[in-house]
Order: sequence, then C-alpha cells, then structure tokens
Amino acid sequence: MVNSDYLNNLNEAQIEAVTQLDGPLLIVAGAGSGKTKVLTSRIAHIIKEKKAYPNQILAVTFTNKAAKEMQSRVSKILGAGATGLSWLGTFHSICAKLLRKHASAVNLNSNFTIIDTDDQIRLIKNICKAENIDVKQLAPRYILAIIDKWKNKGQYPNEVIINNKDIYEKTILPVYKIYQQKLTDLNSCDFGDLILHVVKIFENNDDIREIYSRNFKYILVDEYQDTNYIQSRWLNLLANKNKNLCCVGDDDQSIYSWRGAEIKNFLEFDQIYKDTKVIRLEENYRSTQNILSVASQLISNNQNRVGKTLRTNMEEGELIKLNCFKNGKDEAIGISDEIEKIKKKFSLNNVAILVRAIFQTREFEERFLKIGIPYRILGGTKFYERAEIKDCVAYLRIVYQDKDDLAFERIVNNPKRSIGDSTLKIIHEFSKKQNKSLEFASRKMIEDNLIKPKTKLGLSIFLNSLSKWRDDLQNKKTNHVKLLQMILDESGYSAMLKNKKDTDNENRLENIKELLSAMKEFDNLESFLEHVSLATSIDQDWDGQKINMMTMHAAKGLEFDVVFLPGWEEGLFPHQKSIEEKGQNGLEEERRLAYVGITRAKKNAIISFSMNRFYQGDWIDSMASRFIEELPNDYLQKNSFFEEDKNQIEDFEFNQDFEADDQDSVRSPGWIRYQKRIK
Repeated sequence: MVNSDYLNNLNEAQIEAVTQLDGPLLIVAGAGSGKTKVLTSRIAHIIKEKKAYPNQILAVTFTNKAAKEMQSRVSKILGAGATGLSWLGTFHSICAKLLRKHASAVNLNSNFTIIDTDDQIRLIKNICKAENIDVKQLAPRYILAIIDKWKNKGQYPNEVIINNKDIYEKTILPVYKIYQQKLTDLNSCDFGDLILHVVKIFENNDDIREIYSRNFKYILVDEYQDTNYIQSRWLNLLANKNKNLCCVGDDDQSIYSWRGAEIKNFLEFDQIYKDTKVIRLEENYRSTQNILSVASQLISNNQNRVGKTLRTNMEEGELIKLNCFKNGKDEAIGISDEIEKIKKKFSLNNVAILVRAIFQTREFEERFLKIGIPYRILGGTKFYERAEIKDCVAYLRIVYQDKDDLAFERIVNNPKRSIGDSTLKIIHEFSKKQNKSLEFASRKMIEDNLIKPKTKLGLSIFLNSLSKWRDDLQNKKTNHVKLLQMILDESGYSAMLKNKKDTDNENRLENIKELLSAMKEFDNLESFLEHVSLATSIDQDWDGQKINMMTMHAAKGLEFDVVFLPGWEEGLFPHQKSIEEKGQNGLEEERRLAYVGITRAKKNAIISFSMNRFYQGDWIDSMASRFIEELPNDYLQKNSFFEEDKNQIEDFEFNQDFEADDQDSVRSPGWIRYQKRIK
C-alpha cells in the first residue's frame, strides 16, 4: 500500500528536489538538512508517477548501511511497489553485479573471486619476494595504497605515467603489472578493479554501455562530494543518454581528498551538465541556530564552494563555548569537569570529543581513567593498546625486569633480527627445562653454542643492548624518558618506522612522540610502568554510558547532543602537513573539517585550545588556530581565561589537580572519586 503522505512532511526546497524529475540535478544538502529523506522520497515519487520501473532506477551510496536505510525508507512509502529496486547499492556492489555479466570483456570468468585486503597483502608479499623488493623498506600496504591510487585515477599498469624522480613509484609500477596479471590468472579482482574494469568495459564496448545507459532512466547518487575520478567517470558514462542524473551532497563536507575524493566533481557538475538545476537544502533539523551561525560564518571563508546558508526553526540555543587553557593537561581536566556538570542532563553516549589527530586522545584517556569516566574510542584503538605503544612499553618492561617473558617475546624480533618462530620455540623449551626466564635461557644457549650462527648474531646484539640499557638506567647515566629514546634509536625501531614507506607509520611516530611526552610526567620508570599497568587493567568494557572519542574524519555522518572540539591550535588544526602539501586547497579542506566537527553538535559545542602543549618531550608555545579568529564573537562565550592579563598567565589556576592551600576548595566529583580510590 502506497503512503501518499510522503510529500506532506517535506519543506518547500525538499519538495522541489523530489519533484524536479527532468534533466541533471545537483542537490546541495547542508548538514542535517534531510538528504536521505529527499533521496528516498524522490525514488518513491519517480515510481509513483510512473516515470520509471524500479529496475530502471540506479541509486548509488557509499556504504551498505546507507543502502539498506534507503531501501527501508522507500519500502515504507511504496510497500510492495518498492519491489524490484535491484540497482540500489554501493558503487562496489553494483559494479560487481555488472562485472559478473560481462567478465569475459576483461578476461575473467563470471565466477571470479573478489579478494580482500589480507589476500592482497599476501599476493604483494609474494611478488616482492620474487622480485627481490625489501618489504622492510617498502611496506605491502603502501604498495597497495599506490596501486589503489592509480586505479582510482582509471589507470591500468600500461596507462600509468610516473614522475621519474619518485623512486618508490618507479619500483611499484612493475609490481602493479605483475599483480594485475596474477589477479587475472587467479580469476580474481580487488575492490579497485570492480569499478575500473566496468569503466573500461563501457569505454571499449559501446553496445554494452548503450544497454545500461538506455535502461537507467534515473540515476541518483548520495554523498557525491566524496566521489573520486573513476566513480565520476562511471556515472558520466551511464548518464550520458538520459541525462537524468541527480547528485546529492555537501561540498562543505568534502574531507576525504587523502582517500582520492575530488571536490571538483561536485563544484564542476554544472559545467559537465550544462542544463543543471541546482537546489539548496538549507533548513537544518539537527542543530541550534547558534551552532549553525558559527559553522556558516567559519565555512564562508572558503573560496571553492557552491555556497549556502544554514538555518533552523529550532531555538537559538546556548552560545558556543570557547575555552582557552594554560596547557594540554588543563584542557583535559577542564573538559572532564565540564562533562561532570552536564552528565545529569545528557547521556554520556550522546557526548563526543572530536580531535584532529588520534594521538590527542592520550591526555583525555589519562584523565578519564584517573577519575573514573568511562569512554570508548570510535574508529581507533585506546592509546596504551596501540601496537607501537605496547612495543615501547615492552622494551621498557624487559629492561626494568629481566624475567618479563611476555615483554621479551614481544620485542625480541621487533624489529626483525632473524629470530623466527622456530628459534623462539627452542628457547621456550630450554627455558622450561631450566625453569628460567626466556632472557636467561637465550644467554645460556648462546654461551653453549646452541643457536644457529645467523640467529646467534641478531640475538647476541639484542641481549648486549639490554645489558647496556639496564646498566645506563641503574647507574643513572640516563633517565626513563631518554632511555626510551635511546632504545628506539639503538634497536632500530625508530629507523624501521621512519624508513619504511607505510601509510600508517606517520600516526605511529606521532603516538610514540606523545608517549615520550607522557613519560615526563613521572619521576621514574617504575612509576610510569605502574601507571601503564593500572591504566590498561581498569575495566572499561561495561554496558553503561560512555564518552565517545574519535577523529573529526571518523565523526562524519554522526551527531551528538554535546561535542567538544579540543586542540584548535596552529600546526595541529589546521594541520601543518596539510597546508605544506596542498597549500590553499589543504587549508580549505581543514576548514571543511572544522565545519564538519561543529555541525555534529545538536545542543552544545565547546571549542578549546591551549597556550602551551607538551609535545615530543618538550613544552612548546601554541598559537590559537586561525579558525578561531574566523568565528563570530556574537555567538561565543569565552571562559575567564580570556579576561586574564596574558602577562600573568603563569598564575592561572584552572585545574583541580593543584595542591591548594585551601582545603575547602571546590573539587569535581571525578576528583573526589579519585581521592577515595587512592586512600
């Protein structure tokens, strides 16, 4: 049964977007403006008005979740009339369906296998081994990232043009050629191939392309600002016949250029399709007017945008809080104190802390663990559970305590020292017989010449290093912070991360720098290791409410009652690397990221920055982000720190951790919980 009321709940702009059925259409959908409702209502309207049968509609999303949501909503409107929407899905799922029908055109059988990332890495490793490429210097994941970049640009190996100065790409291109041939031999393809192959089939076979371009009377695309070159090319090939291409998105939320997304697809849409109708959805159903006013003012500083002004019928709401703190620790304390105040009004599940870089979560995690505020990391791992942090801590543990077999086992061959599983098994057996630690067993086996020469050399160097580090620590030749830096340098761990081309190594190095900063807060190695043990042992896996922590990139598409946005400082946000690599385009993408962060908030947004930040083991002076200067003062509530004489900054006392003379000083509930726990 058809629900005829589907148009009644739409505003004027939404109705126009739903009923404008002829010709190319670009829907500029602001944050929280109901784009999913518009898309689903448009599909229902096309079918209801008999403009096309369900199987003549192509509706494309980026995620399976979005596709299922769209299918569900259309079904609620049309009932059985939605049956037959067989071309509603993700880019990859639809292209997989097309490719199975025409696999022979790219030398595949219709029963081809789609390999996952693990299979890709295994295949790349095998190729590198055969071609004598050192995976310690050129990580398989990095190789795959470059291959994926080429595929996103629509390039088979014979179509790639590389910069001769780029030694890595010169090495990777032959790997790409072999990799692609291997996939064909295995009757397989990867996710990048799904779209690339279909595009090549359409480009080289007019008859096949004609079948689908004629059949798809209407094409709808969600999150169009996130499309890359090959996705846009595929859509243009299909839409060339009927021109009824409707693309929905928000150029102000284009934040994935590092994944290949090209904002120009959105900005130049009306140039590709000359008769494009542009409709702006500017009424927001998520946030208060004050939040929207701040976000709109900020993003208006971008030049490369279609342009829109968000508005809402909701209340003005509270002013956006802008807090300045003495340092990063005070920032974490200030935010935790604010959370204590608001948790009676808002569920912790509806509160989020959005950071620019994942290493920023450390200080918040430390604070929350200390005072007992439960939290979760969305789209990432808790700080002390990250692999590189666990590696560093393992090195410190085995230096501190030579019987720590778990630590020994973790780092004895990390980085690689030619100490494989078979050698470790022998050491384990010897250790068990002698009832001694793995380290003791290793030293004894070397002494008795029970280790193969190649392995013996690597193991000996490692054990000698342990002895040296222990001696330096015990004789106070170094402190615990310098000790870790020494370990990282002398073990080759730092060089492994710095020299290896790996897509994740930059984040790993940032996390290690943050760890070095954290260690300076402790008097010695013992107190630090005890802290780590306690931090990792506290049970956070309970079913109650938790604060959400994530990067701003991970927050896109989500919403929360209250959003904290810390670390708005030059170099950190906007990120220096983004500006250095992409110039003005990088700055504008960083500003779009700020816009995304602010518009995740429904009720309250709290922005903050620090005057000083402990970074890479040293205190550095911080400057407020240029984005803060772009925020409209009329919608901001600044904390008392702004009123202080900046020359008296050292006298500023915000946090609850200082040893106050006045025993009656106000303490936060979290601080009281902490004091009770340690007594």
